[in-house]
Amino acid sequence: MQIMDIIKLFAGLGLFLYGIMEMGTGLEKAAGHKMQRLLEVLTRNKVMAVFVGALVTAVIQSSSATTVMAVGFVNAGLLPLTKAIGVIMGANIGTTVTSLILSVKLDFGVIFAAIGLFLMLGGKRGSLKMLGQIFMGMGVLFIGMETMSSAMKPMQNWDGFRNLMTEVSNPLLGVLVGALLTALIQSSSASIGILQALAGSGLISLHAAMFILYGQNIGTCITTMLASIGANKTARRAAMVHLLFNVIGALMFIVITLTLPFEQWVIRIAGDNLRLQIALAHVSFNVTTTLVLLPLSSVLERLSFMIIRGKDKQEEPMRLTYFDDRLFSTPPIAAKQLFREVTRMGELVKANLDYAMVCFFSNKELPLEEFNNRENVIDYLNAEITAKMIELRGLTLTSRDVHLMGSLFHVVNDLERIGDHAVNIVDIANARRKEKTRFSAKANHEIEMLYGIISVMVDQAIEIVREQIIDPQVIARVEAAEAEVDRLSEELAKNHVNRVKCKKCTPKNGMYYMDMLNNLERIADHADNLATSVDSPDTEGKRLLW
Repeated sequence: MQIMDIIKLFAGLGLFLYGIMEMGTGLEKAAGHKMQRLLEVLTRNKVMAVFVGALVTAVIQSSSATTVMAVGFVNAGLLPLTKAIGVIMGANIGTTVTSLILSVKLDFGVIFAAIGLFLMLGGKRGSLKMLGQIFMGMGVLFIGMETMSSAMKPMQNWDGFRNLMTEVSNPLLGVLVGALLTALIQSSSASIGILQALAGSGLISLHAAMFILYGQNIGTCITTMLASIGANKTARRAAMVHLLFNVIGALMFIVITLTLPFEQWVIRIAGDNLRLQIALAHVSFNVTTTLVLLPLSSVLERLSFMIIRGKDKQEEPMRLTYFDDRLFSTPPIAAKQLFREVTRMGELVKANLDYAMVCFFSNKELPLEEFNNRENVIDYLNAEITAKMIELRGLTLTSRDVHLMGSLFHVVNDLERIGDHAVNIVDIANARRKEKTRFSAKANHEIEMLYGIISVMVDQAIEIVREQIIDPQVIARVEAAEAEVDRLSEELAKNHVNRVKCKKCTPKNGMYYMDMLNNLERIADHADNLATSVDSPDTEGKRLLW
């Protein structure tokens, strides 16, 4: 084997990996929201979880990406471990699609690349360009496969390689080689593609390839294990279940291969096509292991608890509850989860605003630990959500999601400002109590009446943001309420100036009263901004997000 053959081998591997990446990116762009809706049905049952895991992996052509996504969902508290086990098992089945496609002896590389080029250059619509990217990725994948196969053909005459392949017939050594190869490449599809290339060049027997194949299924777990580092214990248990699934499957199939005529069964179905034989062995491994272990998923779950003991420490409240950085691998889902953080921020702001008014009307000092805690979380969420949205906007999103991410920048800012005005109201209440000054019953009634309007406004505005259904009548009510607050604020300010002039109120109390009016009027302005922030000319009556 000459130096150019080695370069050609690595070039083929590079093309293969690039093809997988391009195909997966194109499919994810085209099916991002569909993938998200599929993932939402996971709450039904384990079988559906397996189906969705297999389908998502067949779409993005990476079981590692699907299992890492599952670990991210578990870590973010979006997916229970029980359902994640089904997704992981399904991901192992979905990854067999690549090996089945590669086993067909047609020059798919040239065909798919030509179709992809035609669509990418000739298609004006974004959907056609995405489809072109998918076909181009598939074409590059096949070209890389053929490049690897041709680069390995000279190895048929190398005694050292033939001796190594003979040694690999040892089950344990074969499993070890397969696991190490996949762990290094971090792609089971790529490592199985290499195995099929070896088979296509006549460099390896089916018997040896089977044990390497079993090891490759173990090696693919390295990506998930690495992704679980730093995650909570439940997420680490999900990664451990993935490892247990493949280790148990490998042990089971080693026994089957050594004791049953499994090899002959595969040959009888696939004929003389060694690539197809390997693909069928791969399918058999993952489907059979899933059928055996899915009813025992609770046992796998208990084993993961035995290996990873203890409970997670109580999480500090100052964190993103629904979002995990691993979700950046699926931008549409990341956008949805960031949106959930925004609605969580809205709930915290409204809770603080209501408590601030309770403090204002109370004659005694109330505890502020929870209030201050929520305010700190609000400030934290403002900074974190903004940073994540900036990062997310740099990724591939639909034009609708890009528009909404831009709108949510304003939503987050307005929510944070309402939170600040709630703090101002608490400060006014504390200052009044410290100086032992009180408002008259009439002044309290005016503030109470004004806040009654504003409280409904804020509730309606947050509801509009949360539900993302633009109802012109609801928005009109909020706008009308904001105009009424402006009118009342001006009228009440004049009335209070007259009370001060008539010495029915002290100048100090007058200052606090005017501060209250100013803060409440500003809250109404921000509520009005919230109600209209997600509106656009073509969205009337439509659900904008998910």
